Amino acid sequence: MPVKVESSPLLPGLSPVCGRAIVARFDGACMSSDGGLLMLREVDRRLGIAPRLVACIVDPRATNRVVHGLDEIIRTRMLMIAAGYEDGNDADHLRGDPMLKLAMGRLPDDADLCSQPTISRFENLPDARALLRIGRAMVDHYCHSFRQAPARVVLDIDDTFDAVHGGQQMRLFNAHHDEYGFQPIVVFDEAGRMIAAVLRPACRPTGRQIVRWLHRLVTAIRGNWPRVEIMLRADSHYCTPEVLRFCRARRLDYTLGVAPTSTLRKHILALEESTAARFSSGAAANMGGKKLRRFKEFYDGARSWDRVERIIARVEAGPQGTDTRFIVTSLGGLSGRTIYQDIYCARGQAENHIKAWKTHLAADRTSCCRATANQMRLFLHVGAYWLMWSLRTLMPRRSRWRGAQFDTIRLRLLKLAVRIEVLKTQVRLHLPKATPDQAIFALLLTRMPRLSI
Repeated sequence: MPVKVESSPLLPGLSPVCGRAIVARFDGACMSSDGGLLMLREVDRRLGIAPRLVACIVDPRATNRVVHGLDEIIRTRMLMIAAGYEDGNDADHLRGDPMLKLAMGRLPDDADLCSQPTISRFENLPDARALLRIGRAMVDHYCHSFRQAPARVVLDIDDTFDAVHGGQQMRLFNAHHDEYGFQPIVVFDEAGRMIAAVLRPACRPTGRQIVRWLHRLVTAIRGNWPRVEIMLRADSHYCTPEVLRFCRARRLDYTLGVAPTSTLRKHILALEESTAARFSSGAAANMGGKKLRRFKEFYDGARSWDRVERIIARVEAGPQGTDTRFIVTSLGGLSGRTIYQDIYCARGQAENHIKAWKTHLAADRTSCCRATANQMRLFLHVGAYWLMWSLRTLMPRRSRWRGAQFDTIRLRLLKLAVRIEVLKTQVRLHLPKATPDQAIFALLLTRMPRLSI
């Protein structure tokens, strides 16, 4: 009796073209929709993130019975996230994808990759001590991404709300967002390199909590670069007496937002009135309708501070009235306008980095019950961020690709149809002939050695 071969069903409802019926099935053998994954594979090999993380985790499995090593699980998960498959359940379908297998160093006919249960068990494997080691390893990776030690680094510290819809550990109701969730702290440098991500309840951190975490971060950085100068930039959540004392004790520069108080506002009442009067008297017409911005410097401090600090006030008058912001800084030798506009306002770029990590890489997929598993997920998304950020840094500086968002890079460079042909001595990849921007693929591969190992 002949073997019955079942084909996939036809896609219904397709209109004919030039009198010919359209017949479509999901029956393409040895094909993939992620033809650009091999470029990420080269980036991953150069960065070596997975071996760093594996060295921090103790694998309790019997060595002779391990099918999927921790290194393979981490690399598979990071490549999936970078390619847009942030849900671990997708691994059950992608484990046989020929392109993902090639990216993992396997031929299409080799054994399948790890499944969703294997990934879930791995995410729940590290304990609190292992997660601390992984956090230190990510800081070490950041430092080793430089070819030589910099004289100065600027650290942008911020937090972002992560809504949850289950009974996860550490979840907390946030009245501002009117939802339960987390509020992880993230750190980037001024070039966009991601340094750390720490899972937290959805509330404002106290000064002691911030200092405890900053101590680990600064110690790890100066463990690699003992003489580096560090400047912190953050909003008013991080301007606490404990943080200011810590910065002075550890010789850190800082430029932090300050919440307005009656003590600070008494210094700028006259400036607010004169700025509003100047704007309403016709200065707006001479400025082309732009807002009028003025600055004032003074030394003062909150009652809880140990000493007075240099305060810079920015007063802005516009059609909606006046708006005043305060910052505190340890920097000297620069005007208040320069510090505010050129140094402090540059931290706004960190919002774009958070968007790339949280939105384009879906870092808010923290749906595990255990807090340690969700923290491990954040680290995996940090690794995926490094893959995409490093790929973008290989682009020509003045090209549109250098400022492209991660989702644009994924759509234009990773999501490519490909047919894989395995021969005796080579593996051929047949990419669409009509692919736009074909030259950028060869350029990226020739620039790959520029990435630090």
